[in-house]
Amino acid sequence: MSLNLSDKKAVVAEVSAKVANAQTIVLAEYRGIQVGHMTQLRAKARSEGVYLRVLKNTLARRAVEGTPFAGLASEMTGPLIYSISTDAVAAAKVVSDFAKGNDKLIVKAGNYAGKQLDKAGVTALANIPSREVLLAQLAGIMQAPVSAFARGLAALAAKKEGEAA
Repeated sequence: MSLNLSDKKAVVAEVSAKVANAQTIVLAEYRGIQVGHMTQLRAKARSEGVYLRVLKNTLARRAVEGTPFAGLASEMTGPLIYSISTDAVAAAKVVSDFAKGNDKLIVKAGNYAGKQLDKAGVTALANIPSREVLLAQLAGIMQAPVSAFARGLAALAAKKEGEAA
């Protein structure tokens, strides 16, 4: 079903608003995916805070025009699903994880903070741990010297008590 001009403008405005706040966009070809699988992908994307939409490529090109994602316009051919996220890795992770279990979804390209990504780049971005995991790792690294110092002081205090007794 074709959209009239006002519907097209509304779609471009909606997608442009998402793109304006986005850090990452991933394009994937979805030819041949069953409706049930597409519903699972949409549910997963929604739970991860990823905006996922099938769009006409001409409308998507207009939405990214004049943004750091404009370089993706050359990749916008064929039946594509657009995955847009404000989280740096969420869009890539959702699409890549789903593509591992469904060979009909083919990651085509992506863009992270204005840098073009090919399929391998999107996969590499998807393999980066989440923000929460990275923060926990950083906290562990920062805490390690302090806890080692505390253990050293406790051992020294125990040794002094042993000598005094």
